[in-house]
Formats: sequence, structure tokens, C-alpha cells
Amino acid sequence: MNNWNQFLLLQGGRGSDEQIHDFGVALSPADLADGFLAPIGELGLIGVAGEDAASFLHGQVSNDVEHLGTGEARLAAYCTPKGRILASFLMWRNDTSIFLQLPRAIQPPLQKRLQMFVMRAKAKLHDAGADAANAVILGLGGAKADAVLKTWFAALPGAPYAKLEQAEGTLIRVADAFGAPRYQWLMSVETAHAVWPVLAAALAKGGGDAWRLAEIHAGVAQIGAATQEKFVPQMINFELLGGVNFKKGCYPGQEIVARSQYLGKLKRRTTLVSIADASAKAGDEVVATDDPGQPCGMLVNVAPNGAGGVDALVEMKLAAIELGTAQAGSVRLGSADGAPLRFLPMPYVLDALDL
Repeated sequence: MNNWNQFLLLQGGRGSDEQIHDFGVALSPADLADGFLAPIGELGLIGVAGEDAASFLHGQVSNDVEHLGTGEARLAAYCTPKGRILASFLMWRNDTSIFLQLPRAIQPPLQKRLQMFVMRAKAKLHDAGADAANAVILGLGGAKADAVLKTWFAALPGAPYAKLEQAEGTLIRVADAFGAPRYQWLMSVETAHAVWPVLAAALAKGGGDAWRLAEIHAGVAQIGAATQEKFVPQMINFELLGGVNFKKGCYPGQEIVARSQYLGKLKRRTTLVSIADASAKAGDEVVATDDPGQPCGMLVNVAPNGAGGVDALVEMKLAAIELGTAQAGSVRLGSADGAPLRFLPMPYVLDALDL
């Protein structure tokens, strides 16, 4: 058990030696909106260094890497040749490396797969989560987060996906939720021990569950083991979030992704729901009651919502989204007798048009 997680367990955290799920109670959306702190143990980090690192990754992922600045972060997808997502990343760089953040559970095979395509490129991959500077990731957000962060940062990133670095670590502003900024703060164990008491006194303490709930309410889907190769990027709204660059050139699956965008083939999107069934999990299927014989969608990300159920991002047919929004109980978990999906407002417009 590492020193940091031992500390969190002593602070009342519940979980394992790798990941803290919560601190005794599941935080609700209202708790997150007010202000929260969440150690994030479920995310891994691949570092890519070398003079060809940017050009190598540029040819592998859905977003522009060659023009990625040191003061920003971007979403990106890594796809199969058929355009299906194997991994979704939060991506950023510093003066020496480019970083790809993804679920720790799928990092080893993804890192190995990427390594296979390095060939003669001058690029070296390593587990950057093992680096001292990235040993701890804290997630923060809600109305109170900015004020407490200013204890250490004179200025904060001014917009989503802006980034800054200083002696206390790397601070990345990610997509807002509940009308307030959210941040990831990557730091050393020593810094984490120093800042924790101040943060924990000001903000509600959560863990990985709270961070996933915030991501869900920000409308940012993340691909995990249960959903690999299930979706093209547009199905999880990735191009709406800036995770796909349609002018950057080739990468695995690029032709399929572009065809889905420009030929009107896509008829599915991801939306936000609440389900009064705590057993719901990523990869579970949902059905429309007017056609229960076949699934109309799949849960992408799920987190406890503090009310005995879960909130989730669910990918589904546009027709099912329209039906579920208009008629309560018309889309259900697993079968026509399953728990109904209660559709919630998305934080951005689903610009489906004729897709």
C-alpha cells in the first residue's frame, strides 16, 4: 500500500490500496456544485518523450498533437481501423513530454499497443503515473474550489482545457460542471500531504465516485474496459467537445470517423440520465418500451448520485433520446421491466441535426 493511500484511509477514505471510492458517503450533485475534493486513483498516465513524440502521436489519435501548446490540454480518442474507440484521453504536454491520461485499468495494453507502432520514430513511452511529479491527482470543483486553490495559485486557468505549471504541480482546468470550474491537480506525495488539510477543511471530501459523477454531469464520456470498441467518437459527443480534428490528417479509423461526420450516417448520441438502480454499470444496455426486443443504447459511465441510485452517460439512438425526454419511463435499464431512465438536461447542446 502506498504512503498516500494509507494516509487517505486513515482520513476515513473507503476503497483499496490503489483507489479511494468515497469518504463514508456518496456525494450528491448538490455537494459537487457547492465544492468538492476528490483524490483520483483510477486514472493512469502515459508519457511520450523524444523529438518525434508529437509527430508519432499525431498519426495515432483523433486530435491535433503537433500544435498542442504547453498551456493547454485537449481530449483525444485512439481508434481501431474501423473507427471504434479503444481509449479516450485527456492530453497535454510540457517541455519534455506529451501525456495521455486514461483509465489505469486499460493503460498497460494501450501503452503496449502504441509502443508497437513507434517503429523507427524517436519516441519513448513510459508509465508517467510512476513519476514523482504525477504521483497524486486531486480533482476539485464547485463554487468554493477557486477560492481555496488561490491559496497556492495566484492565477487560475481562465477557461476549460487551459493548463498551468508551477512548483506545486500541474493544474488543468477541465470541462465545467454545475456552472462552476473543475480542475485536476497533479502533484508529488509531499505536496499532497501539505495541501490536503486546507482543501479538506473547505471542500466536501469524495473519491473516484465523486470525480466520475462530476465528469458525467460535465457530459464528458470516458472509455473503459466495458466499452472499448463500442462507439465511434461522435457517438459519445467527442467532436462536440473538441476531441476530434477533421483537418489533421490520417490516424487509425480516420476515414470512418470522417464519413460519419460528413455523410450523415450517425444516428446516435450520448446524453445524461438518472437511474434509481444502484447496480447499473458501464456496458449495461437500455431498451425502449416500444421495442423491447433489442437494445437502443448502452451506459458509458456510471456513478452513485447520493440518492441510492446512479447518474450516467448513456449512448443511444436519437429516436430513443427524443422518446425518453418526451415520455417518462419509456426507456429502461436492461429490459422493459427494468428501472426507468430519467433524462436530465445536458450541459451543452446535442447538435444532432440530421446525423
